[in-house]
Amino acid sequence: MKKSDFFYNLPEELIAQHPSEKRDMSRLLVLDSKTGAIEHRNFYNITEYLDEGDCLVINDTRVIPARLLGTSEKTGGGIEFVLLKKIDGDDWEVLARPGKKALPGKKFVFGGGIMTAEVIGIARDGNRVVRLAYDGIFEEALDKAGVLPLPPYITEKLMDTERYQTVYSRVNGSAAAPTAGLHFTEELIQSISEAGVSIAKVTLHVGLGTFRPVKTENLTDHFMHSEYYEISREAADIINKAKLGGKRIISVGTTSSRVIESVADSRGFVSEGMGETDIFIYPGYRFKSVDCLITNFHLPESTLLMMVSALAGRENVLRAYEEAIAKKYRFFSFGDAMFIK
Repeated sequence: MKKSDFFYNLPEELIAQHPSEKRDMSRLLVLDSKTGAIEHRNFYNITEYLDEGDCLVINDTRVIPARLLGTSEKTGGGIEFVLLKKIDGDDWEVLARPGKKALPGKKFVFGGGIMTAEVIGIARDGNRVVRLAYDGIFEEALDKAGVLPLPPYITEKLMDTERYQTVYSRVNGSAAAPTAGLHFTEELIQSISEAGVSIAKVTLHVGLGTFRPVKTENLTDHFMHSEYYEISREAADIINKAKLGGKRIISVGTTSSRVIESVADSRGFVSEGMGETDIFIYPGYRFKSVDCLITNFHLPESTLLMMVSALAGRENVLRAYEEAIAKKYRFFSFGDAMFIK
């Protein structure tokens, strides 16, 4: 397939600049992947689509203040780093802007000296590898020197930064939120659990690679950035119990889906583990474990839209997007949600 097969026109005013007043008050488009039928609901209605014994898989990663704005130690020129992935110790892969300033051997200062970084290498896709230095505890230094890295299409200030975290976030490490999970409240999670739906927690630290634009027209030529994941024995057992009982595996977000599909065997059963995944899912891919998906509305020609299309069918998804635009749904990170059943 081609990149252009996943293009659609989105009016700029439909890009959500702030979260809904209450997390579960966002709108919910329900898409039947078999028939293409569409329903329009609110997110708090999601409980009506979950059956006893189903398994909901959530990503418990937490966004860190990964955006560092600083200056060159030598010239004082401005620089921006976004921490993407911890490599080892205090060595990180970062997105650097402007990249031409971030050459090996160059040093930069952040937070008035709270943190410094030396460029020690260049990654395959042009990202920089830097070595951070700071006094004390890394998390405390980063809290002082860094800021939350909101997507560039969000131009309004976020007053409550917790609204860019899921209510179940607990493992620090992401450069972006797993946004499908932003619609859940603690009360909604409790209601789902009380209804007999099991909940499995996995971790995938979201890097910006997932959101990088596809630059090649031929999808097979696209380089997918890898992201770190973990799935515990407990989570694997919860998923496998549901699968063994013939119940559905409902993934919250494309990030949770990437974890499950990376560790699933041909029968859809998963195993515990940790590592890096660069799985790229687009139409033609046959899902091994994931049956249903809760997701947001994604950018045109993005790998996320391609993954959703692999599950529900490209024609079904693009038709649903057309209807969402006509009904003025809110798009992207702070936008409305979609349930593919």
